[in-house]
Amino acid sequence: MQELIQQSFTWQNGLVFFGWGVVFLFVVLGFVTYAIYFERKVIGWMQLRHGPTRVGPLGLLQTVADILKLLLKEDTIPKKADRALFILAPVLVYVPSFAVLATIPYTQSLGFADLNVGLLYYAALSSISTIGVVLGGWASNNKYSLLGGMRSAAQMISYEIPLVMSVVGVIMLNGSLSLRTIVGGQGNNFWEWNFLPQIIGFVIFMIAAVSELNRTPFDLPEAESELVAGYHVEYSGFRFAFFMLAEYVYVFAISALTTVLFLGGWHPPLAVLDFIPGLLWFVLKFSFCVFFLFWLRATMPRIRVDQLMSFGWKVLLPLAILNIFLTAAYIEIFNK
Repeated sequence: MQELIQQSFTWQNGLVFFGWGVVFLFVVLGFVTYAIYFERKVIGWMQLRHGPTRVGPLGLLQTVADILKLLLKEDTIPKKADRALFILAPVLVYVPSFAVLATIPYTQSLGFADLNVGLLYYAALSSISTIGVVLGGWASNNKYSLLGGMRSAAQMISYEIPLVMSVVGVIMLNGSLSLRTIVGGQGNNFWEWNFLPQIIGFVIFMIAAVSELNRTPFDLPEAESELVAGYHVEYSGFRFAFFMLAEYVYVFAISALTTVLFLGGWHPPLAVLDFIPGLLWFVLKFSFCVFFLFWLRATMPRIRVDQLMSFGWKVLLPLAILNIFLTAAYIEIFNK
């Protein structure tokens, strides 16, 4: 893939590149379909319930049936909604969620784009989804949707600051914003991975990432008990499916980014295991991150919105700044 990108552009390699993009889109859609299934099964297992069992063998077609139901449902738009913005909002949420995956390196040679500012690209594009959420709430002409949109904007902007600052230490250690360079700076042993020297940044990153995903215990924008499902309460059918699709694509993206930044990417945990393909190591670490997100949802209660905001500004942000100073001191002392 990287060799294809480096070649001069022709219609032939342009079509090949487009074809790979379509294949990757279907891979991500397949992940979304069965991530929802496994989330239900994992939460059911943790809470002594069965999860999907009826549709298809072992309930494997339950999510497919749910998606078909959403696609076939009537598409309704409130009479007094801002029609153009109402239609645009789900697109603004979903497109950036898929576009950020372009810079994720899965192995040394498997990836779409090796940008020298790949991490900055990820942070910039993922921020656009906040606009889509706010637009969806505002354009619905519903006070509960508007409250959900405003709450989501406050939450996502507040937690995006410590999220970005938590990875500054990783950038300082590797001297690059390129995700491929960051993975290359981590060795074939787990004690060389970034999560150990950057343990404070790693913890901040995981907490802020869960908040950015609007998942339990930080699912305040969709708090059904307070907001009747929040910013997307007026959406139905395939437009509602776009919002749900974006959430799980971001689960894919944040799990892949965690693997790349802190868990060594495609590197094995021990040098003696180097004979195992790097893609397999990436998938195993990625799967653990996805499982961790499901685990949190099964065990943690939702917190109050004032607790959420106080924790972000009074705890995570100061810790992220402290981590930057500690990293600078570490580099100054040990790199002399």
